[in-house]
Amino acid sequence: MSVLPEKVSKAWDERKGPVIFTTVDGGGVPNAIYATCVSKYDENTIVIADNFFDKTRKNIVAGSRGSVLFITDEDEAFQLKGIIEYHTEGIIFEDMKKWNPTQHPGNAAAALRVEEVYSGSERLA
Repeated sequence: MSVLPEKVSKAWDERKGPVIFTTVDGGGVPNAIYATCVSKYDENTIVIADNFFDKTRKNIVAGSRGSVLFITDEDEAFQLKGIIEYHTEGIIFEDMKKWNPTQHPGNAAAALRVEEVYSGSERLA
């Protein structure tokens, strides 16, 4: 697992708008969604609340790897890639329940364990 470089960790805190969360199905067909209910759990893990996943949930449960793409206020883009864990209980799930808006179901917490970090085509970690 990779630790987010300091530059990327700070950029996450200054991101604007939703992130783009991408998974793939068993046949390699990508599925990308906008996600607004997201949080940095630690320097290795980005959590996306499963409020209304369908294809995304199926892909994760089937073992999909994933990516999160975000942009900063200065229009700098970063992409994080790694394995995805799907939590319906435990500390990551309970943490998600604390920050996920109460009007959303918070069915589960999808935890992207960061293995690669990019800024454009440049690999940072």
